[in-house]
Amino acid sequence: MRRSPVLLLTAIALIAFAANSILCRLAFERTGIDAASFTSIRLLSGALTLWLIVALRGSAQGIEGNWPSATALFVYAAAFSFAYVSLPTGVGALLLFGAVQATMILAGLHAGERLSMCQGTGLALALGGLGYLLLPGLSAPPLGASLLMLVAGAAWGVYSLRGRGAADPLGATAGNFLRAAPLGVGLSLAALPWTQVDAAGAGYAVLSGALASGVGYAVWYAALRGLAATHAATVQLAVPVIAAAGGTLMLDEPVTLRLAFASVAILGGIALVVLSRRQAGRTRAT
Repeated sequence: MRRSPVLLLTAIALIAFAANSILCRLAFERTGIDAASFTSIRLLSGALTLWLIVALRGSAQGIEGNWPSATALFVYAAAFSFAYVSLPTGVGALLLFGAVQATMILAGLHAGERLSMCQGTGLALALGGLGYLLLPGLSAPPLGASLLMLVAGAAWGVYSLRGRGAADPLGATAGNFLRAAPLGVGLSLAALPWTQVDAAGAGYAVLSGALASGVGYAVWYAALRGLAATHAATVQLAVPVIAAAGGTLMLDEPVTLRLAFASVAILGGIALVVLSRRQAGRTRAT
């Protein structure tokens, strides 16, 4: 794949991923929709969109996926929605991204990987940034919502780890969304006494599921065909930054010094781990 289309597809995918955070916050800030309904509508619209994309693809590969991965996807989507009821956009995206990367790095260590001194420094810096972001104080985010977002990130990390090596990642994602959608409906039924749905809130949820999730993943998997694994991990560092910018522009959310310092620590630490891993791979190759 030529470089220009890869860069364009990558940019579109990163904006779509950040849009999930922005759309979720817009829904809870400007409409009356509840978190359970947002989750179920997002999963249903994402499942239908991905099913249609896979069906129109016209290849022999179809819907795949499995229930453990679908359950991790559901836990991510539900915790993400409930966390964003009270978390600012940028803080939520940073917590989510940090938890995803920390989960995947720690899973690698559990599997026997070893970190270099530089990678270990990066991991400590990222975890320290997460801790600093959650320290009590006037500018600290709500602790309960922050913990929920960390759960969402850990669940997405598990989902990502389970999806490594999938022969058809788009088909697997479609199958997992189709399995997770009934779980979302079950959540809405359990929360029926607290249900509040309006047209605007449902519209934000559909945009999150169909465009930011369904189309976003399809575009991302297309971009991955032209990206090295390390480049793919590195460019995702932009997602929390895009989300924070969107929250500032569309919701007038302030960028606090706490968020700025934590962002530098978390994203810088993760970059150290990713780029050092790339350098180590080059060293072994020579």
